[in-house]
Amino acid sequence: MLVKVLRNGVGGIWQLGDLITRPTKMKRTPEAQLEVEEQCKELALYQLPRCPFCIKVRRNMHKLNLPIEKRNVNPGSPYRDELAAGGGRVKSPCLQITENGETRWMYESNDIIAYLEQRFA
Repeated sequence: MLVKVLRNGVGGIWQLGDLITRPTKMKRTPEAQLEVEEQCKELALYQLPRCPFCIKVRRNMHKLNLPIEKRNVNPGSPYRDELAAGGGRVKSPCLQITENGETRWMYESNDIIAYLEQRFA
């Protein structure tokens, strides 16, 4: 119980800090941004709002101007069950990548950030 309270408290501070210090979005031509938006439809981020690692990934998504769907995996959420069934475990952040009819699940914030930067930067 105490750990949950501390985690939510610290997560709230991180969340507020993210809002205050958010980086500016990457600028693209309208055509290039449309292409990025189309590619982002193949992606979904399973996340928790106050998780520091999820905040780190969302900051990077904001910086790269990526409109990736965010799916909250709080207890009781249908996305939590979807993550457990598809990815094999409930751990956030997790990026669902669907390409050529195949789905991959990428855990670990640093791996997700490296993938997004390599693909979209």
